[in-house]
Amino acid sequence: MFEQFYGLSAPPFQLTPDQRFFYQSRGHGRAISHLIFGLSQGEGFIVITGEVGAGKTTLVERLWAQLDRDVYTMARVSTTQVSGDDLFRLAMAGFGVTAETSDKATLIAHFSDILRARRAEGRRLLLVVDEAQSLSLPALEELRMLSNLPEEGQAGLQMILLGQPQFRARIASPDLEQLRSRVLASYHLGPLAEEETRAYVEHRLKAVEWHGDPSFTEGAFAAIHRESGGVPRRINRLASRVMLYGALEEAHKITGPMVDSTAEELRRDLEGGAPEPVPAPVPIAAAAAPVVTLPGLAELSRRVAALEESAARRERVFQRLMDVFGGVSARG
Repeated sequence: MFEQFYGLSAPPFQLTPDQRFFYQSRGHGRAISHLIFGLSQGEGFIVITGEVGAGKTTLVERLWAQLDRDVYTMARVSTTQVSGDDLFRLAMAGFGVTAETSDKATLIAHFSDILRARRAEGRRLLLVVDEAQSLSLPALEELRMLSNLPEEGQAGLQMILLGQPQFRARIASPDLEQLRSRVLASYHLGPLAEEETRAYVEHRLKAVEWHGDPSFTEGAFAAIHRESGGVPRRINRLASRVMLYGALEEAHKITGPMVDSTAEELRRDLEGGAPEPVPAPVPIAAAAAPVVTLPGLAELSRRVAALEESAARRERVFQRLMDVFGGVSARG
């Protein structure tokens, strides 16, 4: 909705990974370098870890956009909370290996035929496994087994494992020593620095034809970084909500207090706000006192006024939403 108000060509902060919005921070640039180095080795595993929303999937989308499609065939597995056998079959299905039988030996034979054919064509197979921290030990062993299928003395399949930070501790387990020995490149994506957060926001806005409306104050950028921790997905969620707030208020400048207020609303919406404390019982004054003064009366009055102001604001926002959606319906 705010895209129309600010004259943008598309939503700038959508949560779905899209390499068109890829911003190459220092960390993301180094991660790409590790991916390219790992692919140049032609074998083994490449491991990329990072917090939820750090940009791991977008990173692979960017890599895939740069790879030669005449050389690489890529398959992806995103559902990792499965048994080892099921993961094996998901990986095989990603490369088009299907068989009427469920016999694993038959599936492996089919896959070996594909490896041989692709090698003859000068092609390479790449398997990307997301949410790798959820893989069981048997599932990880299945992946290691697949990486050990050589064709003419060369590895026929490379794998990129994407996972949350705990996956680094997972592969350090003694049970995974054989898999760990086949990890040729590994990188951990950290959060964006404050100056990178500003550049990231502006980069995404410029990608949808932003020309400075709305403008952002220095305090707004600082607040976005503080409230999001520099994690791209959190930045997207907060910035999108802030711009909606700005559009509803017909504001052409985003300020720090606007970001702080929106972040607090998000916390209440997504995490549940803490209930208002119940005032302690007011002790009854002595009977001889002609007037009873209730402690906290000024505070109660302030809260009533705040509630009335909040209700009036919600009414204004509701009316604007009705105006916007009424206009959309009329145009439709």
